[in-house]
Amino acid sequence: MYRAGQTEIDAVGQVIRSHAFFRYREKSECERFEKRWAKHLGAGHACITSSGSTALTAALAGLGVGPGQEVIVPAYTYMATAIAVLAVGAIPVIVDVDESLTMSPLALAEAIGPRTKAVIPVHMVGLPCDMGKIMRIARKRKLWVIEDACQAVGGGYEGKMLGAIGDAGTFSFNAFKNITCGEGGAVVSSDEQVAQRARCMTDCCGFYWRGRSADTKAFVAAGARASEIQGAMLNVQLDRLPGMLRAMRGQKKTLLRKTAKSGLAPSPCHSLDYECGTQVGYLLGSQGAAVKFGAMAGGFIPGKTGRHVYTEWDPILEKHGAHHPAMDPFKMPANRRCRMKYSKDMCPRSLDVLNRTVLVPTHPDRTPEAVDGLIVKIKEAAKAVL
Repeated sequence: MYRAGQTEIDAVGQVIRSHAFFRYREKSECERFEKRWAKHLGAGHACITSSGSTALTAALAGLGVGPGQEVIVPAYTYMATAIAVLAVGAIPVIVDVDESLTMSPLALAEAIGPRTKAVIPVHMVGLPCDMGKIMRIARKRKLWVIEDACQAVGGGYEGKMLGAIGDAGTFSFNAFKNITCGEGGAVVSSDEQVAQRARCMTDCCGFYWRGRSADTKAFVAAGARASEIQGAMLNVQLDRLPGMLRAMRGQKKTLLRKTAKSGLAPSPCHSLDYECGTQVGYLLGSQGAAVKFGAMAGGFIPGKTGRHVYTEWDPILEKHGAHHPAMDPFKMPANRRCRMKYSKDMCPRSLDVLNRTVLVPTHPDRTPEAVDGLIVKIKEAAKAVL
C-alpha cells in the first residue's frame, strides 16, 4: 500500500453510518467504481471481485475455458495464476520468462499445442509483457488472451491500458497493490457476454438483483462478491492512482538515466513511458553478484520470492488440483491428453534470469534527496560487484 488516510476513513465511515453494506443498492459504491474503472481502462465492462485470484477464475469462466483444454502461464507469477486455470477444470502449461521477467513470446509460440485454448500473460511487478508479439501469436493461433495485471494496476503498454488489450483482464486490490481495499480484485472485458458470464462466476445470485441479458444462462458458482466498504475505499484510491504512477515512472527514468554509466545492465522494459514504474531492474552476471548487489542497493531478487516462482507451486508440481479426486482436473478423463509434465528444473532459463536479477523499488513519496541517496547506493553496489 502506497497511500491511505483520512479520505478513505471518511468514505468507509459513510458506508458504515448508512448501514448499507450490500452492493446491490441505489448509488452503489461498487457499481460506481466498476463504471469508473472500465472507463479508466477503456474497457466495456468491469466487475469487482473478492480477490485477484477470483478475478482470474471469473475471466477464464467468462471465456468458457474448461476441462479438455490447456492454458499457458509463465514460470514467474503468483501461484494464483495457475490455480485459477485448475479452478475452471483446465490444465496449466508453464513456459519461460525472458530477461524482461515476463512471458517469453518465443516460449509461448513453441508451447502451443492442439489443446491450448488460452494464454495468461502476467504483467509482473508492474512490468508490461510484450503484448504486441503476444497478441499477434494469440490471434494467429486462435487463443484467448487473459491479462493478469494483478501486479500492474493502472499501468499501460504503448498507450493502451493493461487489462484492456486482451479478451479479458484481471486485477488485484490487496494490501500490496498500487491501489487497495485490503483484499479485492476486478475482471474486465469489452465483450458483453464474457462480462456477463464473469459476473455470474463472481456472484451467481447477482442476476436476481440486477438482471441479465436474454442470451446469458445462469450457472452455479461459489461466489466472490465484494461489499460496499471495498467499493468506497477503491473509489478514493482510484483518485490517487494516476499521480502516484506518474511519480514512480519519473523516478524510475531518473534512476536508469543516472546509473546508465555504472556498467549495470538494466532489465529490458517493453513500455517505459506507460508502465507502472514500481521497480527498477538490473541483470547481474551471476547469482552471487546479484545477492551482494541487492544487499547493498536495497533491492530484492525475484527468484527468491516464494510462491511467485513455479518451483514453489507444490500443489501443482504434485498434481493435487482439488480437495476431492473426482473434482481434480489432473484426474479428469477430459484432461487425459493434456500436458501435465512438471518438474522443478523444467524452466532453467527462467530460474537463471530470476536469480540474477535485482529489483529496486520506487515509491511515490520518495523525496528528491532520497532518490539521490539511492542513486549513490546503486553506484557503490555496482562498483563492488562489477
